[in-house]
Amino acid sequence: MIDRIKAEIRNQSTVPYFGLGIFEGVMTKENEAMPHDSDSLILMMNGGRPMSQRLMFEYSRAAMHLEQRRGVDYIRQLINHIYTKPFDPTPLHKAIVNMAPRYIVDTNRDTKLQELYAFAPHCVIVGKARLLGSVERYDIFEWDVENKKYFQVDEEALGEAKTILFKPMGSPLPEPHFIISDADYVDWLTEAMGGFAVPPTLKSYRKAKKYLFLGTSFDRDTDRMVANELTLDLEGGYVITDAELTKKEKKFIDKHNLEVVPMSLGAFIEAFI
Repeated sequence: MIDRIKAEIRNQSTVPYFGLGIFEGVMTKENEAMPHDSDSLILMMNGGRPMSQRLMFEYSRAAMHLEQRRGVDYIRQLINHIYTKPFDPTPLHKAIVNMAPRYIVDTNRDTKLQELYAFAPHCVIVGKARLLGSVERYDIFEWDVENKKYFQVDEEALGEAKTILFKPMGSPLPEPHFIISDADYVDWLTEAMGGFAVPPTLKSYRKAKKYLFLGTSFDRDTDRMVANELTLDLEGGYVITDAELTKKEKKFIDKHNLEVVPMSLGAFIEAFI
């Protein structure tokens, strides 16, 4: 099974899809645990203090509360601070990059994949929300290897790109933009359902692809809706989990013809690398 998945990543038929869970057990160089699920992200956003039960339900709800109290700039700077803390790329990041997939979906908000590709030309698509004067919920950038910086490009660049990183929930680079609060998600999902969150070139490229869901949970409506929009026209794929699935998770997995690989992510990574 694992050898088959590796082969499918190498031949571009399976697309790696990173979720928050890939950071379980990952420590920053300041010896802080990276957030790896909704609860740990909320705690980091709130200085290590739990919030009310209503707000602890999902990090987007907690972020909305902080945004309403402190403002949009505050929450953007806070998320940027969390995801620019120095830490090493994980063995999973490195293993995936070494397999040279053309297309990777990374729903996290860090820059590790961008750092690993800093020595090679690539395009990155950064998701955005609540924009004025535009329905597209993304910007496209190309990496200038010689000058070590991104410059914004038109969609045509994706057709020639050897590597495409899709960061639909945002990234600190080239400038910090994030989909994190309820208001961000409502806007992004509304436009995504209208077809404006994925560049047309990718809509064509992703047809009949499989996806390898790594560290991704489908127990929340938001995560299921995001995954559904990002993987339209999929052929199926794999979910790595040894957890007992809820009815909603099972329904999503069955609907999308996904195969559950009954392993913890840690065990899968050991076998995968």
